[in-house]
Amino acid sequence: MANPPQAAHRFHLRDIVQDRRILLMLALGFSSGLPLLLVLGTFTLRLAFSDIDVRAIGLFSYVALPYSLKFLWAPAIDRLNVPVLSARLGRRRAWMVTTQAAVALCLVLMAFSDPKTNLALLGLGAFLVAFCAASQDVVVDGWRIDAAGSDFQGILAATSNLGYRLGLIAAGAGALFIAAAGGWTLAYLTMAALMLVGMIAALLAPAFDAPARVQVDSTGHSRFWSMRRAVLEPLTELHGRFGGALWGILLLVALYRLPDFLSGVMASPLYRTLGFDLKEIATVTKLYGIWVGIAGGFAGGWALARLGLFPTLLLGAFLAAASHLAFAWLSAGAPEIWRLTVAISIENFCGSFAGIVLIAYMSSLTSTAYAATQYALFSSLYALPGKLIAGSSGFVVASIGYPAFFVMTSLVGIPVLILCLAVGRRGQRQDEAAARAAEEAGNRIPAPELPSTARASGTA
Repeated sequence: MANPPQAAHRFHLRDIVQDRRILLMLALGFSSGLPLLLVLGTFTLRLAFSDIDVRAIGLFSYVALPYSLKFLWAPAIDRLNVPVLSARLGRRRAWMVTTQAAVALCLVLMAFSDPKTNLALLGLGAFLVAFCAASQDVVVDGWRIDAAGSDFQGILAATSNLGYRLGLIAAGAGALFIAAAGGWTLAYLTMAALMLVGMIAALLAPAFDAPARVQVDSTGHSRFWSMRRAVLEPLTELHGRFGGALWGILLLVALYRLPDFLSGVMASPLYRTLGFDLKEIATVTKLYGIWVGIAGGFAGGWALARLGLFPTLLLGAFLAAASHLAFAWLSAGAPEIWRLTVAISIENFCGSFAGIVLIAYMSSLTSTAYAATQYALFSSLYALPGKLIAGSSGFVVASIGYPAFFVMTSLVGIPVLILCLAVGRRGQRQDEAAARAAEEAGNRIPAPELPSTARASGTA
């Protein structure tokens, strides 16, 4: 593999023009962010405006599970070749083009599936989009790591995050404005066409492929990876450092954003129930709201730098849970734009604040030798419990109503605060490399694999 230079690199504006990796990463980040809301916030709005029962809308949140389970097939994508294409494009680029084309085709399937007559087919299309998009994320992240070296990771990570958010805007506000003007079929077909942005970038990208790590067992048969090296050793290393406290740390990671995942699925049906139209939702939640989320991310980075990791971890847990009371207030009043704006402002700011803090905390827990694998495990763990439980949120809303539901999700933050007090300081007792990773995470706006409440509700 032709590695980029490892010398220290200071970013200048001219790099945007001179180093094509930045523009390519921007396009690939856009391609990664585009499918997310099309199976989450925008998708649930489509269901809500098709008068699908709120309990069914909650259950459809399970179609996004591949985003949380992608670590299961990530080793195969990282090591296996795509027939024919890999020989021509290289492994990374072949997988990028394959997954991007698959996402586009599945979006076409969703475009022509009417929720009122082909709800099951629409759900299948959404699941396939999530699976292919999650696989795309794996290979795009792999390309970014291989392409950047150690000196350029921060720049490419920030560029990827910007492209990711642009993709979220297109799939959020863009899709809703198109749907309001020309219908959902046109909206999803347009989103399918926009996947060409990533496909063109993948074809133009250099093939920074790491050689396949082939091992030979005692019988002489080659194998592509070792389960021990891929999973067991990173987990063993974590247990060796943290001991019995590791279980509390894992529980904290799993529950930290749980209130957001519980409430996020029900945000779109709430807008529909209150009587807001697609243009109002697009303007407030998907255009205005994203800038509030960006401000929350910067505030989280500032707090990490000024207050330290542990105090900010506590503050993020409190803000993320308490902010759900804004949706409880919104759901109990009249459908006025100013009320929606206030609720979105509070929810998005606090959600992004907590998101950046969690990224910093998870980064601080990893070791240098197993950083990629351990962070992948943590990032999958933080989203999985919430996604598993969120499917029942529609049944809870049907039973107790929206105001009580959002108060309940806010109360979930109490055990999270207790866990922060019990084990949250452990993330500060790591070596300098982990501390630097936390600081780096604290100075960029997060774009996690699965949405917080802000993202799930269509704001980012």
